[in-house]
Amino acid sequence: MTLETIEPVGLRVLIRKDAEKRTTRGGIHLPDDAKTPVLTGRVVAISAQIESDPDYPLQQYDKVLIDPRNGIPVDFEQDNRLFIVPVEDVVAVFRKEEKDSIA
Repeated sequence: MTLETIEPVGLRVLIRKDAEKRTTRGGIHLPDDAKTPVLTGRVVAISAQIESDPDYPLQQYDKVLIDPRNGIPVDFEQDNRLFIVPVEDVVAVFRKEEKDSIA
């Protein structure tokens, strides 16, 4: 059995978009026809060019904020949430800081 994978090339990353939210933080339920763009996702794969460039602090599984306008949908999974995104459209990376405990 052969397993098919996707590896982005050039200055691109493969992102799995987060599921669209149907309820706001305030608890308001959004109708099914409301088109709220999903701007966050997880890095699935990064190109070798980005991986070797210290100017791009991206790693696999990073949660990122993206500008989705230039994303190319990848018809690879049933839920179709994979997108190839130019690295310049990754506008932020979510990081958790660990605070030193004061003893």
